[in-house]
Amino acid sequence: MTGIDNPLILAPIIVPLIGAAICLLLSGRNRAQRVVALSAGIIACVGSVAVLLANLQGGANAVQIYRVGGYAVPFGIVLVADMMASVFAVMGTSVVAAGLLYCLQCRDHSLTYPVFMPAFLCVGAGLAGSFYTGDVFTFFVFLELMVMSSVVMVAVSDNRLGLEAAIKYLFISGIGSVLLLLSIAAVYTTFGTLTMAHIAQELATGERPLLALPAAVLFMSALIKSAVVPFHFWQPDFHTTAPTPVSGLLSSVVVKVGIYGIIRSNTLYFTQEAPFIQNILIVLGLVGIFFGGLSALRTWNAKRMLAYSTLGQVGFMLVAIGWGSPIALVAAIIYIVNHAYIKSGMLMLTGALASRINGHSSDMKDLGGAGRGYVLLSILYLVGGLALAGVPPFNGFISKLALVRGGVDVQSWPILGLVIAGGILTLIYMTRAWQWIFQRAPGAPPDAEPPAHGTIEIETHRPDSPLAPALLLGFCIVLGLFATPLISVAEATVAQITQPNVYTCAVLPPSLLRSEAFDLCASLPQLAQAGEVQ
Repeated sequence: MTGIDNPLILAPIIVPLIGAAICLLLSGRNRAQRVVALSAGIIACVGSVAVLLANLQGGANAVQIYRVGGYAVPFGIVLVADMMASVFAVMGTSVVAAGLLYCLQCRDHSLTYPVFMPAFLCVGAGLAGSFYTGDVFTFFVFLELMVMSSVVMVAVSDNRLGLEAAIKYLFISGIGSVLLLLSIAAVYTTFGTLTMAHIAQELATGERPLLALPAAVLFMSALIKSAVVPFHFWQPDFHTTAPTPVSGLLSSVVVKVGIYGIIRSNTLYFTQEAPFIQNILIVLGLVGIFFGGLSALRTWNAKRMLAYSTLGQVGFMLVAIGWGSPIALVAAIIYIVNHAYIKSGMLMLTGALASRINGHSSDMKDLGGAGRGYVLLSILYLVGGLALAGVPPFNGFISKLALVRGGVDVQSWPILGLVIAGGILTLIYMTRAWQWIFQRAPGAPPDAEPPAHGTIEIETHRPDSPLAPALLLGFCIVLGLFATPLISVAEATVAQITQPNVYTCAVLPPSLLRSEAFDLCASLPQLAQAGEVQ
């Protein structure tokens, strides 16, 4: 029994790579590069949405797969788009498309480098591939594609500290990559396969358990990639110095790759060890909530504040995953999706604001009062700040409400109280930033302010367009007022990932299924009705 073959899974991966190749051929024609990149990003987003809709129409047990080259598992690579992978892919490709829309009218000098747009598209392809792949080594390959492309874009940033941040991240990420590669080698040595479904089946029998050290190394590499405190030290500098569309991508969806790996591991591999891992996640989550919130409260750089905020928001997600109940996992999925749109919109909006002052600085001393008179930008910033803090009627409120429901469901009252207190920190630093930027009376016109330390002078004839952040933050309002579809998708996702046999049966051919697993797979109605019983 196998999943439902769907070649559309290739679109979010192949289309950006083709677009990157075309952009390289268009070196020296920057405007054409941006148009081609945006077109590729939109097509990739449409493809990921089509895959998600196919899963929703297929029923609770429907899983879309694609065998690369037509080779059967375990000899070939298989792309697996179950509900969780599909939801994450839609989230990632839509934010990438919004970032490319911002690039279309972004005045940063770094965007004129011939390598920038191809690298941006490679990040998109790496994101989608990381979510869709059903092979642990291919996951590593897509992850490295994403990391190296991000390093290139930050290294050419207009901020003179960008190269330093890129080198720092390159070394730290390299440590995580080595750990991940070593754990993959241990997995292959133990099981003789790299297919996730095959590994999950072997672990479920208990005959060949994964050793504690490789499992811990695999877990640690995911924490590094997600910038989970105390593995966060690369994140603030890297995200702050990145060009605006890149920082919007990094802080909103790139960090979610590690979160995706944690959820996938807990629900597919380490089902027996899940209670122990969940306790660790709760502790790390609480530390992240307060470290990120307090750090955001004391920083005086608008982009750095949002970078630290991501540390806190990741903490909320980890707590929900740590609670581990179906309701809490639904809250985690909702929180992950909503945060992606809020944070990317806020970072792009901050970039649009910074482009309106001399030096393109995001330091608060330069932004103070710079937003006065920009009514639309003021409204958008307030919407994003309140959404991030979880104030109704925005989508952040739905996230916080779902998180509270998850805490009530497991009756974790002390932790829930700390989570609510951490949410208040978000409200404090976001309202402070809004008041400082849009209500403070500047002592001098914004263009007379000195450029912030760490930036270079950029001649900006026209400011960046706020269209992309306006669309993202407008979507936050829609997801707050009409939250039922997202909640339904999150519930369907959790219902599927809490049954690991659905994933296993969709990917493995009958020849690899153990006898008890084969009988279990035959009882799954949606796959049988699809005519996929072999």
